[in-house]
Amino acid sequence: MMQKNRPIMILGCTSDAGKSLVVTAICRLLANRGIKVAPFKAQNMSNNAAITADGLEMGRAQYLQAIAAKVKPDVLMNPILLKPSADTQSQVIINGKVNREISKLEWTARKKLLWPEVKKALHKLIEDYDQVVIEGAGSPAEINLREGDIVNMSVALECQADVYLVSDIDRGGSFAHLLGTWACLSLDEQKLIKGFVLNKFRGDPALLGNAMDWLEEKTGIPTVANLPYYRHQLPEEDSFRLGTTWQRGKINIGLLYYPYASNMDEFDALIYQDDINLVPIHKMGDLSHYDALILPGSKNSGASLDFLNSTGLADAIKQFKKTGKLILGICGGLQILGEQVFDPLNLEGGDKQGLGLIAIKTTLQAEKSTQQTEIIWHGEKLKGYEIHHGLTISNTDTFMSENLGWKNDNIYTTYLHGVFENRVFYNWFMQKVGGLENGIEWSEHLETELDNLALMFEKHGWL
Repeated sequence: MMQKNRPIMILGCTSDAGKSLVVTAICRLLANRGIKVAPFKAQNMSNNAAITADGLEMGRAQYLQAIAAKVKPDVLMNPILLKPSADTQSQVIINGKVNREISKLEWTARKKLLWPEVKKALHKLIEDYDQVVIEGAGSPAEINLREGDIVNMSVALECQADVYLVSDIDRGGSFAHLLGTWACLSLDEQKLIKGFVLNKFRGDPALLGNAMDWLEEKTGIPTVANLPYYRHQLPEEDSFRLGTTWQRGKINIGLLYYPYASNMDEFDALIYQDDINLVPIHKMGDLSHYDALILPGSKNSGASLDFLNSTGLADAIKQFKKTGKLILGICGGLQILGEQVFDPLNLEGGDKQGLGLIAIKTTLQAEKSTQQTEIIWHGEKLKGYEIHHGLTISNTDTFMSENLGWKNDNIYTTYLHGVFENRVFYNWFMQKVGGLENGIEWSEHLETELDNLALMFEKHGWL
């Protein structure tokens, strides 16, 4: 075990090397050992966000890592969150709140304003917890980004962390990735690297031969772990399966996957059900053979509407309504299904005509509504969270509760994210689409998954 209060930092040779999962595993492993542990990621870029109990916004990955650590999620664990809303534009969230002035600045001009917030949060966690486990972003070897770095080696140097560099061996080229990344670091940075980690390994470890010895001869750094390719049912930080297609014999749910779709992790409760096939739809085609459609949240409802119109999917959704089968819109999807989205502040590209499938109108406002929400629905607790700029008015029936959602015929809409994680909603949905009402409370499922992940890491990791 590392020296008390010396942070552990997990960096990756590439994006999607498995940093988030390794940090999650370490947090649960240490928490199970009775250690007061906290995750930290200085800056996260993702449209998968979560809301804390005090109504502040943070990255979904760090929220999950806090749950793994068995501590209350806190924006100190992710002080900077960037939410892409256009090709060259991101909304900047600082300590859980939107900062419009910094959002307008060029990327290179932001560091002097953001770095003090990063340091403040980092040192507060180090002070309050026995162990802090830090996640980097992308790769620390991206030379073009180093000047503005506030998330990788700048953080490691600030707290003199014990750094472990992870490579995705399933992609191939791991030893070149590890050696090349190490070579791109300064001498002071290289001294912080305590070990290399091979991740997502399949097959016989004997196939690695003496490659790890060769790497240590070149760098002086041992390979401390060879983690197997591990299939889990935990939320991904910022990725979504795009290869799934319609399957005979299953309940096929079409999920509209438009640009700036957000909070896609909330559909994990559908993805991991054996009788459900969730199919991302991102190009024109016949939708009539699906059993239901879902329009997810969007960081830019206007751009998502433009995509649906330009691809012909808008008309396909309107045709699907005529089948009488369920269409569910969540947050941005709610706005898209409505008649109009007014954007007086030009937050999302100006006013747009919605699909007109339900009599609601939305006006985007400067202040974002961010809160955890709990209601009684069909006699049971229904928990979720809200993240939206929209203020919606309706001339149709309420769905769930007043100002939270509306319905009309086979169209159902809600501002509440996370509904499928509730057994009562999952069972309602399955009753509508003709499936088995076998829902579970997703939070209980996550606890089991986290403990299983920690056991895997304890067997194959270095702690």
